[in-house]
Amino acid sequence: MLDLSGRKGLVIGIANEHSLAWPAALHFRQAGADLAMTYVGDRARPHVAPLADRIGASLFLPCDVGRDRDLDAVFDAIAKEWGRIDFVLHAVGKVRPEDLRGRLTDCSAEGFAEAMTVSVHSLIRMAHLAEPLMTDGGSLITLSYLGAERVVEHYNVMGPVKAALEASVRYLAHELGPKGIRVNAISAGPAATRAASGLVGSGDLLTASARVAPLRRNIDTDEVGRTALLLASDYTAAVTGEVLHVDAGVHIESPVSAL
Repeated sequence: MLDLSGRKGLVIGIANEHSLAWPAALHFRQAGADLAMTYVGDRARPHVAPLADRIGASLFLPCDVGRDRDLDAVFDAIAKEWGRIDFVLHAVGKVRPEDLRGRLTDCSAEGFAEAMTVSVHSLIRMAHLAEPLMTDGGSLITLSYLGAERVVEHYNVMGPVKAALEASVRYLAHELGPKGIRVNAISAGPAATRAASGLVGSGDLLTASARVAPLRRNIDTDEVGRTALLLASDYTAAVTGEVLHVDAGVHIESPVSAL
């Protein structure tokens, strides 16, 4: 088991036990890390609070990443409680249903801006707030998807948004590298999560991915969690600016393979 004893980490983006960030939080805690967790509003709290209790989260705070003051409050609490932070998992994305289900061509400026603010700028803002607390270096991890690299039917506006997220990973890695802060993304394969359920044809996507993938299966969310653990650990001390695919190999296949 990788050892994160004494490390302090923040996990943002757990909505319920099916979230990709949840198995990551479990692995962080099992490896010995102290964790801070957040939830979005009073409606989400009953679903997330039992999970925070399960792993004994040291901090459990409300946070809507679309509001700078919420992120400021989270990092202020971390500074007061711990005085530092070693890793952050950013697993946040949001898009208006009408923009996700409609064509990119028809996406409103307001909807596009909202998706970019919540899904991308929130990572940039977290990097800004985490930098002074990562006094001995650290690791920033975010979650992406293959739709950032190629067209995935029905992914629509989230394709350009995730592409911007992956570009941000590279630029943040460049800027924060001199301070020993690594920034990486996990490009996770399709999985049965709350976020995926909002995607038109998500069941068909799961079926097609399992058929095309070199491993002939879809991923388990726990596999994403173990990869996040690896990226939070010293085992990846020389890895930064990467988009690491955890998708059973789907990304290497030609689109015609799905035919």
